[in-house]
Amino acid sequence: MFEGYKILFVEDDPPVRASLTQTLELEGLEVCACASAEEALPHIQAGAQIVVATDVRLPGMSGLGLLDHVVATDPNIPVVLVTAHGDVAMAVQAMRVGAYDFLEKPFAPERFIDTLKRALDKRVLRVAVDELRGQLQRRSGVEAVLLGNSSAMQQVRAQVLNLADTSADVMILGETGTGKELVARCLHDQSSRRDRNFVAINCGGLPEALFESELFGHEPGAYTSAGKRRIGKIEHANGGTLLLDEIETMPIALQIKLLRVLQERRVERLGSNEELPINVRVIAATKADLRALSEQGKFRGDLYYRLNVATLQLPPLSQRREDIPLLFEHFVAQACARYERPAPELSPQRLRELMAHDWPGNVREVRNAADRFVLAINSQEGASAQADGEPGHTLAQQMDHVEKALIEQALRKCQGRIPAAMELLGTAKKTLYDKLHRHGIELEKFR
Repeated sequence: MFEGYKILFVEDDPPVRASLTQTLELEGLEVCACASAEEALPHIQAGAQIVVATDVRLPGMSGLGLLDHVVATDPNIPVVLVTAHGDVAMAVQAMRVGAYDFLEKPFAPERFIDTLKRALDKRVLRVAVDELRGQLQRRSGVEAVLLGNSSAMQQVRAQVLNLADTSADVMILGETGTGKELVARCLHDQSSRRDRNFVAINCGGLPEALFESELFGHEPGAYTSAGKRRIGKIEHANGGTLLLDEIETMPIALQIKLLRVLQERRVERLGSNEELPINVRVIAATKADLRALSEQGKFRGDLYYRLNVATLQLPPLSQRREDIPLLFEHFVAQACARYERPAPELSPQRLRELMAHDWPGNVREVRNAADRFVLAINSQEGASAQADGEPGHTLAQQMDHVEKALIEQALRKCQGRIPAAMELLGTAKKTLYDKLHRHGIELEKFR
């Protein structure tokens, strides 16, 4: 029940310290016994999974001084004071300052155990609450970065939060423009590695001759132009995260070296015989089918299986069309701020065009379209901002226009056949008929 938690027990009397430590350990509790408050200080940190039990009268810093230090460091760490008979009034005052409880000598071992177990219960609950609050804050952060209300994006966000604080390497799969690097940064930012380096390298953007040095680094004289030591990307990401984008383009010879790094967690610079230990999380991103490439001998199968432990599949925009208006509005707001332009009005016609478009470039293409819309680069962009629709349409009204257009488009494809339209739109029969009635759509026009 208390796995990972320990009791920091401070007692200067060796026989008493040894006896009570043994009593606690026989109950299955982990104990860190200290002979002085000064010895206990390094163990007291904000968020530490501990409770403190300390005698009041100690050589050097007293138990009350230790209590003040704990309260200043993390007031939610329970402190149990052990007092002599004459110190009770002082202990009661200490509880007002922040002590959890006190025990008056002499006391039964059972009472000592019971008091510390209750303190541990309180600490476990507090740590759990703090962790939950942190998760909720991180969830808000992820939702602000990985935009979309579709079930597909909700699933992606849940997977990111689930994987973020693990040490597992991750492979991100997705078409061009789906946001693979953005997801990789979210994995880093929501993890305990967030304060260390996030290093991204595009495997398709480097000449093969420079790739090895860029990734692994080199020592002076490793080759003709190597005049001084260079720290490679892997070493620079130590303690943090390394993103290998377009990993399918990595030369086969370097795939072998990368596999060794992933297995051994050690890296060797070019021209060096020394292997350096590294603690790095590797995220590989690709739009290719690595398994098919490995079967064709174009990608190492052993590296594929080493990377294919935790996989994130990013949906193309065509599979989450309901997110298009939100994404477009978001990028329009960014473009307006960047170019110092007022936001053009988004007409129902323009919104219908956005929803009907296939977006082969995915989110990146939406961002570019938003830039063009704000800048009104071509006449079509500018005209569509003014066409079809009087000013003052609310978002709900615009979405009604979009919904009607999509239903009509589906009915045209299905020649007015309701079962086929239901399957195409992914909606129930009653729901579809309700929408036909609400939008005034006549089936006969499509048959």
